[in-house]
Amino acid sequence: MSSSTIANDQECQGLDCSKPAKLQCPSCLKLNIPGSFFCSQDCFKKNWPNHKLVHLSVGAGAASDNGTSPTNPFPGFEYTGSLRPKYPLGERRALPPTIARPDYADTGFPLSEAKEKASRSILVMKPDEIEAMRKVGRLAREVLDIGARAIRVGITTDEIDRIIHEACIERDAYPSPLNYHKFPKSCCTSVNEVICHGIPDQRPLEDGDILNIDVTLYHGGFHGDLNETYLVGNVDKRGRELVQNARECLDAALALVKPGALYRDFGQVIDKHARSKGFSVVKTYCGHGIHRYFHCAPDVPHYARNKAVGVLKPGHIFTIEPMINEGTWRDEHWPDNWTAVTADGKRSAQFEHTILVTETGYELLTARLEDSP
Repeated sequence: MSSSTIANDQECQGLDCSKPAKLQCPSCLKLNIPGSFFCSQDCFKKNWPNHKLVHLSVGAGAASDNGTSPTNPFPGFEYTGSLRPKYPLGERRALPPTIARPDYADTGFPLSEAKEKASRSILVMKPDEIEAMRKVGRLAREVLDIGARAIRVGITTDEIDRIIHEACIERDAYPSPLNYHKFPKSCCTSVNEVICHGIPDQRPLEDGDILNIDVTLYHGGFHGDLNETYLVGNVDKRGRELVQNARECLDAALALVKPGALYRDFGQVIDKHARSKGFSVVKTYCGHGIHRYFHCAPDVPHYARNKAVGVLKPGHIFTIEPMINEGTWRDEHWPDNWTAVTADGKRSAQFEHTILVTETGYELLTARLEDSP
């Protein structure tokens, strides 16, 4: 950590901190990233898990072979499977100024969400809020379907990201992943052994891949979130079984959704169904509450014998999104700090819906349409 040479103090970039700051991140200085100031060493260390993501986009450009051809940005890294990222990622996609943005759109840090999650209270949505969630859920479904129709052997996931980004703009919506904790793209694309949070890049899809596209839209002050896993070309039998099982795991959990059910019980039926076909359930990531905040209470684990807190009530809105693995349930991360992959390099599949608890059961706010692919 080094001191800045500027004359006037900057404002500290630490979470919930606005103190004057003169200390600048040494990595940012090396990468020529401006404005990364903190008020103290302790504040910098406290915020490091989030701040280090700022270095990602610049590191991507440096590893891009001067932009002439897609390259692996982490050549010395020991990958768990055969998949390799292909950079450059390109600059962050722009949006018209008229589109309403969440509070993290510019800073990368969802301050209001962090404060809400600290309370751990599960909010009951009012009728007007539920209607807003219905609208954004429908828009998110439309956008996911548009991205899915573009899937073909040879297309890059970055091109799918562009298509999804433009579909969001057409609906006067902000793509929620964009700059969320500095995520560099407008959707997540997770191929083969990638469990979740895959960053769209320059790798062309290959015959036999499985691809999860995770889309979230912010519209009217609310977020709508869903994902599905698709077959690319000719997928082998076990791959098709994996994808089918992941969908069935979500369906089995949905059958439990009603007032009075416990959030911890979803994991039991998901885990049982996955194991019945020889698959495993990821434990690191879970479903979540969603409405005005991208992620909030409750947490919704997908594995058995979890300790999730909460009872379902009418007006609760949350996601269930089981991640089902062909081999071990354990995960590792690529050096980009986002891409979660299976520890054994085997494939993973996932499906997700945003769900409203009703008086008698549930409503899928991201339900498939008659023409959904």
